[in-house]
Amino acid sequence: MTQPRIELRQLTRRLPSGDRELTILDHVDLAIEPGELVAVLGPSGSGKSTLLALMAGLDRPTSGEIRIDGSPIQAMSEDELALLRRKKIGFVFQSFQLLSNLTARENVLLPIELLGLPDPFARADELLAAVGLADRGHHYPSQLSGGEQQRVALARAFAARPPILLADEPTGNLDGATGRRVLELLLELRAREGTTLVLVTHDPAVAALAGRQIHLRDGRVERDERGAAVPAPAEVPA
Repeated sequence: MTQPRIELRQLTRRLPSGDRELTILDHVDLAIEPGELVAVLGPSGSGKSTLLALMAGLDRPTSGEIRIDGSPIQAMSEDELALLRRKKIGFVFQSFQLLSNLTARENVLLPIELLGLPDPFARADELLAAVGLADRGHHYPSQLSGGEQQRVALARAFAARPPILLADEPTGNLDGATGRRVLELLLELRAREGTTLVLVTHDPAVAALAGRQIHLRDGRVERDERGAAVPAPAEVPA
């Protein structure tokens, strides 16, 4: 049997809120297999973004276990978590999170060079071309539109060929047409690289492109639906 790429066991996250405790995630059990495309849905405050942050080691659980390729990560040091993300986990943020003092090309180069991978410049140029920015690599983030910045962020997330990519509302700050193009590119790159993709979205039409939909409500898994992914149309829904 294939070992899950991501496994959550009784995962719980609570935060203090005045004189009481607020439960963000409540004893979540979940296993995501290598190569799966999973959409996470739920109303605002259901725990979607917290779930992704815990998977990436950007937040720590109150209790429970997070396993990446069979290894528990919740007790890792910050340095160990940083190395894990560098090697295994790409993250696409809604707010892009590009380094403003680096050009688009340098933003994509950074994760490749940190791992000492071969041919970093060729890989960066290949990915910038794949997202339609071959001629924009010398521009700084402030010189790029929101859609262009998110395309650079996609290229950067895939740069080191991570086996896992986590995307938190990656089109949330973009207009409809630009969001469609960014989502198309995300799905194209994921298919080409064979990446396990967990995508947080509020849009059922976008979620329908995934072969699995996990619905959260009040910090719990309300439904876990599996089925054939709907083929992407000529224009992916915004």
